[in-house]
Amino acid sequence: MHPYQTLSLFSTGLVLSVWLIGTHLLMLLKPMMVQDFLKKFPRNQLLGQLLMGVGLAWFWLLIAPAGMGTLSALAMDLGEFNGAKGTLQILVPITLVLVCVSIRDFLAVRALGLLGLMLAAPLLGAAFLKDPGSRLLVPIFAYVILTGSLFCVGMPYMFRDLITWVTADQSRWRLASITGLLYGVATLGCALQFWRGF
Repeated sequence: MHPYQTLSLFSTGLVLSVWLIGTHLLMLLKPMMVQDFLKKFPRNQLLGQLLMGVGLAWFWLLIAPAGMGTLSALAMDLGEFNGAKGTLQILVPITLVLVCVSIRDFLAVRALGLLGLMLAAPLLGAAFLKDPGSRLLVPIFAYVILTGSLFCVGMPYMFRDLITWVTADQSRWRLASITGLLYGVATLGCALQFWRGF
């Protein structure tokens, strides 16, 4: 059993809800600061390099060679592609350097997409085959993250366009902030009420 499948739905729900509540509360309380950060984010090369490094390091842990102690803890079976692990273990660090040096446009958005793709797996693993029907709050969020991340990696300019659209009207911004906040509150309520022991 992979470590992602041993994650507690309760603890995962708590972490997810705290993150949702915290970020969307910040969006409501400090709108100008958050909007300014988001508008500059797509062209932030340094932050893009840092996020890309985290994302590719996380991916490398999934294909890490056996016998490396805690570094091998997240290694997963790739089925028919297990034979490619050795090649990938070499290519991932090379790719990190090449991507960070070569890509200047929207590196931060692409890196955010990579992190989103990596994040979806533990969220789905924590909710997999658990009893409470309310657990679907976690997979729904994971699939939204997956879909958005695919667009971030493949069409990163759409992230910029979305930020421009949301920040152009303060009522849209408040609606987005309140929606995320309510989703976080609902997740927290379900975690505390229904997910203990799962």
